[in-house]
Amino acid sequence: MTASRRLLLFCMLFVPVTAILMAEEQSGNRAGSSPEPLVTKNRVQFNLAGAELILAAAKKKAASMGLKLNLAVVDDGGHLLAFARMDGARPASGYTAMTKAVTAATFRQETGPLPPRGEPDILLNLSLQNAALASGGKVTTLKGGVPVVVDGQVIGGVGVGGGTGEQDAEVAKAGIAALLDALKDVTR
Repeated sequence: MTASRRLLLFCMLFVPVTAILMAEEQSGNRAGSSPEPLVTKNRVQFNLAGAELILAAAKKKAASMGLKLNLAVVDDGGHLLAFARMDGARPASGYTAMTKAVTAATFRQETGPLPPRGEPDILLNLSLQNAALASGGKVTTLKGGVPVVVDGQVIGGVGVGGGTGEQDAEVAKAGIAALLDALKDVTR
């Protein structure tokens, strides 16, 4: 093999490998280091079938309590997956149910005017009401919105409107419990 061919072969093999190693070193992707992930994997995602199961169980619970309610189910970003207005439910409560569901999903907690300790926080309530106005009504301090949590991840929210705040929350929780029970049956 002539010297020029050896030089050509060397350039064809060594230069690309060197370029790759230098690029990895500059980006911090060298063996032993852990780069920041570019995507989130192994994430639980809510779907229509799960939302419809929640609606069915919530409607059954509401009927057993003698209530006519509006029920909304949203994903973790507050986007509507399913909605039902039971016969005889007040139309205006439909908007309330949606707002409760969005608030529960995006704030990652139950809706309501009281913090978890149970002590009223007037400044917090006023702030949330102002946030509701500023957000175009997408936030509420009314009870009846409950986040849907699966495997420690908030995957959505359920909002119920038309009863008292406590009744609305009870119905939302019944729907979510049905979903969680169904998921247990699937994993057995």
